[in-house]
Amino acid sequence: MMTSLAYVALGGALGASARFLAGVGIARVFGMNPFPLGVIVVNVVGSFLMGMFVVAAAHRGLTHLNPLVMTGFLGGFTTFSAFSLETMTLYERGDLGLAALYIVLSVVLSVGGLAAGLYFARGIWA
Repeated sequence: MMTSLAYVALGGALGASARFLAGVGIARVFGMNPFPLGVIVVNVVGSFLMGMFVVAAAHRGLTHLNPLVMTGFLGGFTTFSAFSLETMTLYERGDLGLAALYIVLSVVLSVGGLAAGLYFARGIWA
């Protein structure tokens, strides 16, 4: 348990650092933009890497690295990769309704949760 936690922590630190550097690099190349280009690039790249790693780990017996790579690095790089994996898992199982529900609830409730946090925090500190 402690070893897995250490792997998650190490991977998370590396993933968050990579996310920061990717955002800085994208801003330098494309300039500051009102569209969150850095976030979408990181989300797409992270989701792609999650897909690649899931298959590679299963085929090469590397699932013991899941805490380091999937939860840690890719979780720190982008939590969207985990969302994408869960969605595709439901889809591939044939649970299309659950996959659609998961997408809608994740987006609507997450944005709603952020809006509620903004509302309450502004009520306290504004």
